[in-house]
Amino acid sequence: MKPVNQAQISFPSYSVNEGFGRAAVAAFLAQLDPTVADLADMRTAVSEAVTNAIVHGYRDKKGTVYISAKIFEDGKAVVRVRDKGCGIPDVKQAMEPLFTTGGEERAGLGFAVMQSFCDSVRVTSTVGRGTSVTLTKHFEPKE
Repeated sequence: MKPVNQAQISFPSYSVNEGFGRAAVAAFLAQLDPTVADLADMRTAVSEAVTNAIVHGYRDKKGTVYISAKIFEDGKAVVRVRDKGCGIPDVKQAMEPLFTTGGEERAGLGFAVMQSFCDSVRVTSTVGRGTSVTLTKHFEPKE
C-alpha cells in the first residue's frame, strides 16, 4: 500500500533538537485527527527513539538524526528514526527493560516505552553503520 502523505526531516544530534523532532512528527500526524492520548503516545515514542539516536547512537560525537513519517489510507502511521552512529551489537539485549549503554543516569527503558505506545516497534542495526527504529501505530477515526 502506498502512503497518502509523507515527510522527511533531519537535524544535528544535539539534545535540544529532540523536542523539535517530536513536535515535527506530532504536527505531521495531526492531519489524522488523532485523540490527544494517541498523539501524546506517538510524541513520547518518537522522543525516546530520537534520544536513543543522540545518546547511544552518536555517544560523544555529533552526527545527523533522520526521521521519515508516512501516513496510509487506513489510518496507519509509520515513523522511522535513523542514525548513522555506532550501531547496536545485540538488538535483542538492547530491547530488554533496564539495559542501557548510557551509564547510571539512564534508566534503560526507551524501547519498552516505545513498545507500550505503538502497535509495533522494529529495530535494525549494524555495528559501525547505525540504527533504524520503525514505529507503527494505527489511528482510529473519531466518531
